[in-house]
Amino acid sequence: AQEVVEQTLRFAKGRDLVGFYAGGTMVRGFANSLGQRNGHEVDNFNFDWCLYRQADQAVKTSYAGFGWNPVDFAAKMQRASEQVELLSLPVRRLEPGEYRAYLAPRALEDIMYMLTWGGFSARARQTKQSPLLRMQEGRTLASQVTITENTGEGIAPAFQAEGFIKPPVVSLISGGKLADALASPRSAKEYKLATNGAGGNESPESMDLAAGALAEKDVLAKLGTGLYISNLWYLNFSDRPAGRITGMTRFATFWVESGKIVAPVTPMRFDDSIYRILGESLVDLTSEQEFLPDTSTYVERQTGSARLPGALLSALRFTL
Repeated sequence: AQEVVEQTLRFAKGRDLVGFYAGGTMVRGFANSLGQRNGHEVDNFNFDWCLYRQADQAVKTSYAGFGWNPVDFAAKMQRASEQVELLSLPVRRLEPGEYRAYLAPRALEDIMYMLTWGGFSARARQTKQSPLLRMQEGRTLASQVTITENTGEGIAPAFQAEGFIKPPVVSLISGGKLADALASPRSAKEYKLATNGAGGNESPESMDLAAGALAEKDVLAKLGTGLYISNLWYLNFSDRPAGRITGMTRFATFWVESGKIVAPVTPMRFDDSIYRILGESLVDLTSEQEFLPDTSTYVERQTGSARLPGALLSALRFTL
């Protein structure tokens, strides 16, 4: 912890920084009267912070992992500092419409989080309440999209609250096609399914979206002209059965021309379908994934996480 404080003070010198660091060992356990005993221990950290320029201008960044690396942290802080400087450029206001866009891993995480609201639930599929309902009817995503519940490489326990064991990997979407559902013991009993150790809410706890072929260093060049979106906010479904999601851009969204950032952009509202975002509009995913643990610390630190690439889109629809 002392090393973290010292490096933060050194690398953020002269900046207005606010953030939250959580690190150390997390332990989970299970025991029942039948003699079953399960234990889980993981040591990781997460540092979630913002660099402020003025008023509502800020760059939100995070650094997480299993071992603190000063070089990696310095690189993230340097990149955030450069983006803060870019916020001083004249602000661009865009008209509603469709724009080519790049979703950084944190922005894509917000999209993926919406899919955990029943998108991979066996119960939601059986009751036709899934936001991926159209995939049950044959609709597909882009062939690059492969999503797994990757418990083996996450930080969540390999057992759920009732002691049922989870397999290392569950295929959720494979090559753009719907695969297995997360089935809790209760849903398995009710719908005559085989359980795969999912919790009661049947949501992924270690989501993994497979990487693509786009090198992160080439993102701006491949984007060309369009929006670079670092984060998304206030998301909700605008049409749940159709998989349509709405939300806002906010911190560090930039307008890019000819592969170069030229202006920060005022907040905008997007409204688009997951079948476009991860389907017909998906150009490529980055070859690098980012480890994104759940930053919530209400009651206790959480063990949920995601490994996600960034996503380059040929078009993202904005309504405001």
